[in-house]
Amino acid sequence: MGLFITLEGVEGCGKTTQAARLADLLQGRGRSVVALREPGGTDLGEKVRSLLLRPGRGSPVPWAELFLYEAARAQLVEEVIRPALASESVVICDRFVDSTLAYQCYGRGLDARTVECVNRVASAGIVPDVTVLIDCPPEVGLSRARSRNREAGAAEDRLEGEDLDFHRRVRDGYLALARSDTKRIRVVDGTGPQDVVFDEIRAIIDTLVL
Repeated sequence: MGLFITLEGVEGCGKTTQAARLADLLQGRGRSVVALREPGGTDLGEKVRSLLLRPGRGSPVPWAELFLYEAARAQLVEEVIRPALASESVVICDRFVDSTLAYQCYGRGLDARTVECVNRVASAGIVPDVTVLIDCPPEVGLSRARSRNREAGAAEDRLEGEDLDFHRRVRDGYLALARSDTKRIRVVDGTGPQDVVFDEIRAIIDTLVL
């Protein structure tokens, strides 16, 4: 089997940038790498992503939001993740089941036992070998996201537009998850320069991948 690495964190924490850097590093070492994002990574997943992240009226209610995320995940696991792991590739995924627990349970207030059950079904029981949680205060992350959007001439997405209390609950959720699974979830300080953050991530991954 291959190796399954996930990166997690609040909006603007830098995980997408770090996931790309990690993929480049491992490819440079001769590893077969499959880089993915959630929701996304399949035709269905990208359609769901567009639906979930677009701002404006008609936003899904919390339970509908959950099932849309899980539908995209089920497709990604069967279509991409399981075959990639079976071929001994390194799979790097920008968000996975921990995002659902942080956002839907802690952020939205959905029942944790129910969400955990649906997570297990959608993920086919696949658990990441290691999860890197890039932690930063939501005020910092949202400021970065807004700066990025301004530079790109893009509007903020639906999640970025949530109020600060929501993002604080999400961060609290991530940290609670990390405390409950210290072996799998490794917390990295995301407030520093990108190179410093990447050095910490590389040190974690180097214990698993040569």
